[in-house]
Amino acid sequence: MSDHYDAFEMSPVPTPGPEAVPPEPFRGIYGMPAFATIPTDDLAASTDFWTRGLGFVDLFSIPGEVVHLRRWAFQDVLLVPATGVPEQPAGLSLSFACVLDQVDSVVEACRALRQGSVEGPRDTPWNTRDIVVTTPENARIVFTAAKPFDPSSQEARNLATVGIKPPGTGRGDNDRHA
Repeated sequence: MSDHYDAFEMSPVPTPGPEAVPPEPFRGIYGMPAFATIPTDDLAASTDFWTRGLGFVDLFSIPGEVVHLRRWAFQDVLLVPATGVPEQPAGLSLSFACVLDQVDSVVEACRALRQGSVEGPRDTPWNTRDIVVTTPENARIVFTAAKPFDPSSQEARNLATVGIKPPGTGRGDNDRHA
């Protein structure tokens, strides 16, 4: 990990913990470093699911052409019109960070809008709690929330085996963890 360093000031993701507060949706206009373009055969229904279920905002729309959705900074999705959607979700997924106390509300909102759309939550070996949401376009969206770091946990041991040390151990290159 000697080539890595702490650059968390670039990220809108808050430090994991029980007091973690998610940032408000970011409405600024910027050059997007990455984004997803998702085809849909029903822009209105897709926009409704993404906003009411997943917590995105409609940053702007060009009627019949594109709906630009966003949550936090750098969490951008463009919905574009298409004829038909895949019958099955692709093996590929797209992940978005959230905070731990958002997981249950996203599960509830998505299940209320579209029964059977959510898998999980499940805890991962790298210290997150994840849900997988299948959207009306059959996109696989993962909402991933970092759990508070417990230095005595199996997850901490998993991270240590790849060179990620606990916060506060004197290594300046990774004082915060996902």
